[in-house]
Amino acid sequence: MNTTPGPTVTLFVYGTLRRGFWNHARFCRNALNIRPASTWGRLYLLPAGYPALEIPESAILAHGTADPLADAAAQARLTESVPPPGAGSPPAGDWDLIHGELMTFPDPALELPPIDQLEGFRPGEDSFYRRELAWVSTGCGQVPAWLYVADLVLAGTHAVRISAFRCSPAARPNAENACSTSHGARWYDPPRGIR
Repeated sequence: MNTTPGPTVTLFVYGTLRRGFWNHARFCRNALNIRPASTWGRLYLLPAGYPALEIPESAILAHGTADPLADAAAQARLTESVPPPGAGSPPAGDWDLIHGELMTFPDPALELPPIDQLEGFRPGEDSFYRRELAWVSTGCGQVPAWLYVADLVLAGTHAVRISAFRCSPAARPNAENACSTSHGARWYDPPRGIR
């Protein structure tokens, strides 16, 4: 009997996939491990009521592909390496420390495609989000993780920069349950929202 564990994939999530938020139960119920983590970037609240992340181009280690197993293998190779000096340090420019959760999933071929679809990630095509590999900070150091990075040109120009996604985690935002930004601005998700 083969007892070798199969490949896994680790994601950094900062919005609706976090524990307690409306997409967690549907897409993340099979997570093997969930722990606090952070990365450097800029977080925006979109008018539809969910967040979008931008990270420095210099932080990107690899670009996501249509092959979840190849992406898991790329991540595994980096996991075995030592993070470069300065990984986790603030990058030059106007970047914030973005807090979220690091989730490890079994069976990347089964778990990653539905999340890619939710995030509108279509390799080789125009995508709402791109899946990028970057170093993420945990209480135990730096680890490579896939994160969904918004193409803000496609996301539109009505995004509001925020320091954290603070929407009520219990339910999707709507006219009765608006999201608040860390700066006090309020948005709601119209009924036609995609999330």
